[in-house]
Amino acid sequence: MSQINGFTSDTSHALPLHVMTREQYAGWRAQQSDALGAWLDAQRFNGSGGSVVLLPGEHGLAGAIVGVGDPGDVYSYAHAPFALPEGTVWTLADALAPEIETLLQIGWGLGSYRFARYRTPNRAPAQLAATPSAEVRDVVAASLRVRDWVNTPTEDMGPQQLEDAARELATAHGAQVEVITGDALLEQNFPSIHAVGRASHRAPRLIVLRWGTPGQPHVALVGKGVCFDTGGLDIKPGDGMRNMKKDMGGAAHALGLAGLIMAQQLPVQLTLLIPAVENAIGPDAFRPGEVIATRKGLSIEIDNTDAEGRVILADALTYASEQQPEIVLDFATLTGAARIALGPDLPALFSNDDTLAQQWLQAGESVRDPVWRMPLWRPYLRYLHSNIADLANAGSRMAGSVTAALYLERFIAEGQTWAHLDVYAWNDGERPGRPAGGEALALRSAWAMLKTRYA
Repeated sequence: MSQINGFTSDTSHALPLHVMTREQYAGWRAQQSDALGAWLDAQRFNGSGGSVVLLPGEHGLAGAIVGVGDPGDVYSYAHAPFALPEGTVWTLADALAPEIETLLQIGWGLGSYRFARYRTPNRAPAQLAATPSAEVRDVVAASLRVRDWVNTPTEDMGPQQLEDAARELATAHGAQVEVITGDALLEQNFPSIHAVGRASHRAPRLIVLRWGTPGQPHVALVGKGVCFDTGGLDIKPGDGMRNMKKDMGGAAHALGLAGLIMAQQLPVQLTLLIPAVENAIGPDAFRPGEVIATRKGLSIEIDNTDAEGRVILADALTYASEQQPEIVLDFATLTGAARIALGPDLPALFSNDDTLAQQWLQAGESVRDPVWRMPLWRPYLRYLHSNIADLANAGSRMAGSVTAALYLERFIAEGQTWAHLDVYAWNDGERPGRPAGGEALALRSAWAMLKTRYA
C-alpha cells in the first residue's frame, strides 16, 4: 500500500514556506522591498487559492509562498507538494494556529499521493519538515488506502484480496476475522450474496471483522464489495463497464474507516461486514425475472442484474441488524442517479434518524468533507413493487437513488438507527491534491461524526 511520503524530519536544507490567504498576502506584500515586489508583480502573483510562487535569493531559491483559498479546507493546501520543485524541503516561515497546521499537514499528505503500484511516478513530491500527530497520519493513511484499493484492477483486487486487506488490518489492531465463502453462504443463510457472486470463478464471500470490548457502544459498518461489475446478463455497455473496478468503493470506505477507528482506539465495539463478489457472466449467472431468497425472509424479483449491489447488501444489512448495534452505517457505490443529482464530489446521505443525519452533515461542513441528505420518500416504495415477490430490486427509472435507499431500508430491523451513503469513490479528472482515480469521499466527515458521538 502507498506510504505517506510528503514529510521529513531533516531540516538541514529546509527553505521557508509562507502559507497565506489572498488577504494575508496583500498585507505581507506591502512590507517587502521594491525589488521583491517587482519580482512578484512580474509573475502576477496575488496569493489566490491554489497558487504558488518561488522567492529569489542571492544564491538561488530563497523561499516560496503557497496561496490558500479556504483555510478550513485540507485541499486548499494539497496543491503544494507537486507545485513546489522536486527534491526541495520546506519549513513554515511563520507559526500557524494548531488547527490550521493540522489541516495543512492532512492536505500535504493527501496531495503527495500518486498510485505507484504499476509504474513509477514522474516525480516525487516536495517534502514538508513536520511531525504529524498520530491522528493526522491515521486519517491520511486511511484515505490513501481507500484510493489504493479502488485504483487496483480487479485481477489484483478481487474478493480474496478484499479478504486479505481485512485480515491485514485485523492483524495490525488485534481484531478477529471470520469469512463465509462460496456454498457456505447458502448453508449459513446468506442466499442473496451467493446468488450475485455464484457465476464468477472467484468465490463470493461475506467478510466479518470484529474489534473492541463488549459493553462499549456498538457500531456496525457495511461496505458494498462488488469487485467488478459487468452488469451481469443485463450487461453494461463498454464505456459503462470501463471503471467498474471501483464498484468495491463502498467496501474500501468501510475498511478505511474501520482501520481508522481501530488505530485511534475509539471506545466502541466494532463490527465490519463486507459482502465481496464479482458480478460476472456465465452459465450460472443470476437472471432477470428470477426470484431470490434473502436472509430476512423477503423474496426479491430481479428486474435488472445490474442492480446487484443492493442485492448483496440485503443479507449484510440484515446480519448487521441482528447484532443489535447502536448504529449501522453502510457505504456503497450504488446508483448513477445519485451522481446525476449531486455530481461526483457530493455523496448522497440517507438516514432513518434525524440526529445521526444532522451529526454527519455538521461534521461534513466542519471538516469540508461534505455529504448531502436525500429523502427516504416512502411513497416511492411503489416503484419496487413486484407481482410475484415481496419486492423488486430495481423497478422504475424514477428517483433511482431514493428507491435504492428505500430498498436497503427494508432489510434494516425496525427501530435500528441507520445511515446509507451513496458514494462515487472516484475522481474523473486530475485536480490539485486529487489525482484521477480512486477517492475517499466523506471518510473524514464520517470519522469526525463518530468522534463527536463516542470519543
